Amino acid sequence: MDADEALRRIAFLLEWRGASPYRVRAFLTAAEAARGLPPGSVSAERARELRGVGPVTAEVVAQASEGGTPAYLARLEAAAGAAARAGWELAGATLGDCHLHSDWSDGGSPIQEMADAARALGHHWAVVTDHSPRLTVAHGLSPDRLRRQLEAVAAVNAPGGSFRLLSGIECDILDDGSLDQEEELLGRLDVVVASVHSKLRSEPGPMTARMLAAVRNPHADVLGHCTGRIVTGRGRPQSRFDAGAVFAACAEAGTAVEINCRPERRDPPDDLLRLAAEAGCLFAVDTDAHAPDQLDWQLSGYARAARFGLGPDRLVTTWPVDRLLGWTARHGRGP
Repeated sequence: MDADEALRRIAFLLEWRGASPYRVRAFLTAAEAARGLPPGSVSAERARELRGVGPVTAEVVAQASEGGTPAYLARLEAAAGAAARAGWELAGATLGDCHLHSDWSDGGSPIQEMADAARALGHHWAVVTDHSPRLTVAHGLSPDRLRRQLEAVAAVNAPGGSFRLLSGIECDILDDGSLDQEEELLGRLDVVVASVHSKLRSEPGPMTARMLAAVRNPHADVLGHCTGRIVTGRGRPQSRFDAGAVFAACAEAGTAVEINCRPERRDPPDDLLRLAAEAGCLFAVDTDAHAPDQLDWQLSGYARAARFGLGPDRLVTTWPVDRLLGWTARHGRGP
């Protein structure tokens, strides 16, 4: 294997073990840096010159470039066993990502660059889900801007191409549980991710009612980062709500629960992920990427999904685009 794959495998296995998000992210950052290396032997000293590569990751690069399995990776694989290997295969089955942002809202890259990055990773499809109007701090899309974005998304897709960029939105769940965009526009989108971004410290009763209304909305396809927590830096506590009731409603409505792969989120936490799995929910393993190099974060979500025994039938991000669009059309929305 090359250095990029070795580093990504290590990141996956660290996530499998529940390691610190900082450690996981360090190996993914190094993998991105190593991706551009030419074939052939690379010394650890040379690898250290790459941005984001430290002493440990440099040794991995050097050993992989010699054609062997890096010692760090070999130790992790030996300790993890067959279940983790099955999880790696699950990650390899991914076909798309339901949640990514462009520079139309708070992302840093144009739509075309995000699509190109997803295609380069081997995705068959990806969904642009820029923010809705209420989230002004993230330059949320007014109805008119969203209409213009629909045209921009359509222009990315070449006739007969093997990759398809889908239209979508990350729609704010408003205080009463309604979705922050015009009904007609929501009906035109391929995928709607519904997320709470405000009043995250509400009392459990109102928060539960708000989320129940949203996940039962015919336009909602995915419940995004359900607790709103942040686990790095100063952090942010998770929202309090009746998770059993919300996940039961998701399972009944066919609304997927997002496994958000951003290192600072890891949302839902393990106890809620287990609860959602036991409730029979579908899941979307999403990066919530705001830049092309963040699309690699999806690996960590698949590690978590595999730990809880979730297979491809429960993970909509492993589905072909026709099956995905058939699912989002379940309430009468056309693909």
